[in-house]
Amino acid sequence: MFATEFEITLPKGYIDSDGNLHRKGTMRLSTAIDEISPLRDPRVKANPAYATIIILARVITCLGALSEVTPAIVENFFSEDLNYLQDFYRQINGLEPATPPVLDSQPPVSDSRFLEEVGNVKTPQN
Repeated sequence: MFATEFEITLPKGYIDSDGNLHRKGTMRLSTAIDEISPLRDPRVKANPAYATIIILARVITCLGALSEVTPAIVENFFSEDLNYLQDFYRQINGLEPATPPVLDSQPPVSDSRFLEEVGNVKTPQN
C-alpha cells in the first residue's frame, strides 16, 4: 500500500472571514476525474488558468478548522501559498515541477577562455 494523503503547511496561511488563520491541512492524490471535471466548468472555459483553483479545491481534504475547501476559499489564498500548493500537487502526483529548476551558478566562460578550451587557440596577452 502507498500513501494517498499528505500533510501540508501553507507558508502564509488562509485567513477566513472571522480572522482565523488556517495553515495545516491535508492533500490527497488526484484522480483522472479531478483533472477532467474542471474542463466542464464555465469559469475554466472563460479562463483556463481557473482549472488550478478547482483542482486544488477538490484535492485539499482539510485545512485548519474548515469543514470544506471550496474554489472561493482557494481564490483567496496568498500567491505564495498557491505556488506552494501547485508545486506540492505536482510533486505528490509525479508530475514535472511547476517552477523551473535552479540552474548551476558557475560563472560564464569568457570568449577568449572559451576559444582556448574548445579550439585550443591561444590569444595574445596584452
